[in-house]
Amino acid sequence: MAGHTSEARIVAAARAGDEAAFARLVERYRRELHVHSYRMLGSLEDAEDAVQETFLRAWRHRAGFRIEGRWSFRAWLYRIATNACLDVLARRPRRFLPYDVAPPADPTVPPGAAVDVPWLDPYPGHLVEDVASPDPEPDAVAIGRETIELAFLAAIQHLPPRQRAALLLRDVLGWPARDVAAALETTIAAANSALQRGRATLRKRLPKRRVEWTAPQPTEEERAILRRYMEAQERRDADTVTALLREDARVAFPPMPLWYAGRDAFRTASDEFALPGDYRMVPIVANGQPAIAAYLRPPDASAYRPLVIEVLRIEDGRIAEIIDFGDERLFAAFGLPLTLDR
Repeated sequence: MAGHTSEARIVAAARAGDEAAFARLVERYRRELHVHSYRMLGSLEDAEDAVQETFLRAWRHRAGFRIEGRWSFRAWLYRIATNACLDVLARRPRRFLPYDVAPPADPTVPPGAAVDVPWLDPYPGHLVEDVASPDPEPDAVAIGRETIELAFLAAIQHLPPRQRAALLLRDVLGWPARDVAAALETTIAAANSALQRGRATLRKRLPKRRVEWTAPQPTEEERAILRRYMEAQERRDADTVTALLREDARVAFPPMPLWYAGRDAFRTASDEFALPGDYRMVPIVANGQPAIAAYLRPPDASAYRPLVIEVLRIEDGRIAEIIDFGDERLFAAFGLPLTLDR
């Protein structure tokens, strides 16, 4: 009750035009709104823009908010953010992974060049650490149990925008159907229909054994496999790397429309086309999954430079998928240096 009263005072001050009070209100929700916007849009940059637009819209319409009504301030912001994201999705295409734009590559053919496609971004693990809400309502704990695994993000990219929004609000945030309908400015029947169609599409596109999305961080087993993989890569130990992969593993390389189906294909391509030089691997977390910031020091160079952000999916003690994101700008987003001396 005390927290509710305190927020009511701050809301009243913000509604009266107190910019400092408004900033206090919105900043406590920035990180979780960024996660929500990323899940809607699949892009770090677009998510940041959507959060900024959310705050601008909230400020412009602050007088219309009433804490005594059905919406808490947090839920009101989520409603605004969802609609800001829907506006973005109306103007821009969905995000892709190489599986969406090309067949599996021939491992004996040299890789081609990057292409200008709106690729799905990985999400830095540090941006979701300790995200919490002070609101004592059921959906306030959703950020702790939700996942942003790449397989899930890739799957929901196939949903039309309103189905995507309905699924995230209902199944991730746990909103009741009437609130989902109100947020999307539609009927409860229409919101439920969008939700059911979205769920049906996800069932077809999610990897096997990935029905429950509950782990926000890699497990100890996954971390151990990651360490073995990193050590093998730094030693250029192709046999150990291959042994850590499942036979049916997929390996993709955005921003090239390139991916290999199966560990044998990946091994063939790696033996033939891997860049010369020394590797340094830095363990990170991306999308709640074990990941690596890989640096390369070419022959005769003195420093290691960014190569890829590598995100792994591990199943049954083996690596089932590797996605190598080759955009150097991602290193800054992950708070990583652009050079390593050793």
